[in-house]
Amino acid sequence: MLQIFFFNKNRSKKLKLRLKNTITDKTLTSASETWTLTKRDRMQLNIFERKVYRRILGPVFDNEKENCSILTNKEIYPSVKKPTIIETIRLNKLRWFGHVQRMEENRILERILYMNLGTTRLRGRPRNRWQDEVIEDGRIVGREGWQEKVHNRGEWKKLLRTAWSHHILHMPMERNCCCCCCYGHA
Repeated sequence: MLQIFFFNKNRSKKLKLRLKNTITDKTLTSASETWTLTKRDRMQLNIFERKVYRRILGPVFDNEKENCSILTNKEIYPSVKKPTIIETIRLNKLRWFGHVQRMEENRILERILYMNLGTTRLRGRPRNRWQDEVIEDGRIVGREGWQEKVHNRGEWKKLLRTAWSHHILHMPMERNCCCCCCYGHA
C-alpha cells in the first residue's frame, strides 16, 4: 500500500516523508528501547531506511551533467535532515533507561535491570548486552557524569534533545563497511 503511495508522482515529497516518519518509523521502532542490535541488524535497518528514502526522493536532476541520478548513500541523510533509524533506536534506549533509573527501587523493572541470574556466559566472544549498549551510548551523549544527569529528568531530557538535534549518536562510516550505511564521515 505504502509502496504505491511512495511511487506516486502526484504526491509531494514532503507528504511522503511525513508519512514515512509517522507510519513506517513508528512501526519499525515499536518497543525498540528493549532491543539489542547486532551489526547485521543495524545493516538491515539502514538498508531498508535508505530504500524507502530512495523511493520517496526519486531521481535527482543534475544541472551540470544534464542527467538524472539516484542519490548515493552519503547524499541521502543530509538531504532529509533527519536522524537515522539507528540513532532513533539508540536515543529511545537512553530515554527508557532514564525512565527506569528514576523509578523507585522496589519496582519490578529496576530489579530486573540489575538482576544477576547466577549463570555463566557461553564460551567465545560474549554477546553484546542491552546494558553495554546503553552505557556506551550514555558515554557518547553525556560524556563525564552522564549517570548523575539521569536522575534529573529535565537535564536528561535536554541532553537527549541535544543528542538528537546534533546527530551525536551517528555511527561514523567504517572503511570496510559492507553496506555503506553512513554518510559524510569518512
